[in-house]
Amino acid sequence: MVTFFASIMLLLLGYFVYAKVVERIFGINDESQTPAYANNDGLDYMPMSWWKASLIQLLNIAGLGPIFGAIMGALYGPVAFIWIVVGSIFGGAVHDYFSGMLSIRHNGAQYPTIVRKYLGEYASSIINILSIGLMILVAAAFTAGPAQLMAEVTPLGFMASLLVIFAYFLLAAVLPVNKIIGKVYPIFGAILIFMAVSIGIGLFFFDNPIPNLTVQNLHPGELPMWPLLMVTVSCGAISGFHSTQSPILARTLKKESEGRKVFFGAMIAEGVIALIWAAAGMTFFGSTGSLQAALDAGGPAGVVNEISTSTLGVFGGVLAVIGVIILPVTTGDTALRSSRMMLADLIGRIRKKELAGGKLSTLFLIVPVALPTFFLTQIDYSFLWRYVGWSNQVVATVMLWTAAMYLLQNQKFHWICSVPALFMTAVVSTYIFYAPEGFGLPYTASMIIGSAIWLAVVAWFVIQILKQKMHKPAVDVNRHAS
Repeated sequence: MVTFFASIMLLLLGYFVYAKVVERIFGINDESQTPAYANNDGLDYMPMSWWKASLIQLLNIAGLGPIFGAIMGALYGPVAFIWIVVGSIFGGAVHDYFSGMLSIRHNGAQYPTIVRKYLGEYASSIINILSIGLMILVAAAFTAGPAQLMAEVTPLGFMASLLVIFAYFLLAAVLPVNKIIGKVYPIFGAILIFMAVSIGIGLFFFDNPIPNLTVQNLHPGELPMWPLLMVTVSCGAISGFHSTQSPILARTLKKESEGRKVFFGAMIAEGVIALIWAAAGMTFFGSTGSLQAALDAGGPAGVVNEISTSTLGVFGGVLAVIGVIILPVTTGDTALRSSRMMLADLIGRIRKKELAGGKLSTLFLIVPVALPTFFLTQIDYSFLWRYVGWSNQVVATVMLWTAAMYLLQNQKFHWICSVPALFMTAVVSTYIFYAPEGFGLPYTASMIIGSAIWLAVVAWFVIQILKQKMHKPAVDVNRHAS
């Protein structure tokens, strides 16, 4: 239990101390007009209170990610606490802050547009495809699961449930951000927090104590911690999906100082939620073996339902149903919304006034991502989720390198981004060669290949540092660049 409480305290210190360090290095300017005012279009750009934006951001980036991922990560034992804490503070929160603040500095631009500015056209072209592909995979994965549960607990069949969810998706993705997302999502964000707090209190009444980190239980079982843990627990530590969601709220903030609360703060809150559910997974079932058996029997949704019902009774069961249906759906619709925004940035020829005044144009931008999403919902959920994991962490890695290049070009302390970028580069380079959904190579061979790729990236970044020293430093104007 000491490890769990220490982890919670470290996350809170991360927000109250390290977040201010990151903010100072970035250099905010509250005198600068934000895109919410500069580009107010009545659709995506409009001012919103920071507390409402924080709850929406938490819901957008979290959904069931820090619940399902943390429960799967609990199979690794208390070492998962370390990854959640370190990953959240030095990786995920920094990643989310820069993805949001760089969007503010660039007129509310989407992630691929920011990548193009700092990593070049080639990287942007690849990340455009990868990001939109990730949005489709996330939306599909977070639609199939709720539809299956709806089919079990309502008279609707699976296909009818899918159609209901997709009808909602289309509405939420094309309506102004203050209509559904701005009004309803803060409530759902509060439900997500309430679920976590309730389970957190319930931890004290489980038959088994929360395990502490020891040498003996540092890595139980035959699962190799590196790099599988860093991909298994993505939401709750660091997730590239967040970089596609932050620009949605970047277009609503009233001033730059709100970015620390909305972007950094929401990620720390997600880390706390992940810690609670990881602890619940380790504690409720008594051992990683029993947890694995429960996952084999009912999947993550079944584990959530069992923990919630046993801890909170009928009320807990209701919460579990709400969580497993509503929370992933709200992540799926913002995935489609951000895809629509990415396509608008990519096409470029569609003017903002046409998007604001002509809903037909907006709807057409949804179709290219909604159709493949719908067809992918027919595929097994677990199969989809395996591919979400790696692509998600690749997107996160590229965002960290983008932020590192921004800091480097502006002669700022780039190590707050380049160090986690180097770490995540090693993770994704090794994982894809070892994982079953990748090349399925032996562990040693995967480590060798991953190390070679990592060294190549290190060489590239050293060259960038040397180039920057040879040229005049860039001027970091606290204004929005296009």
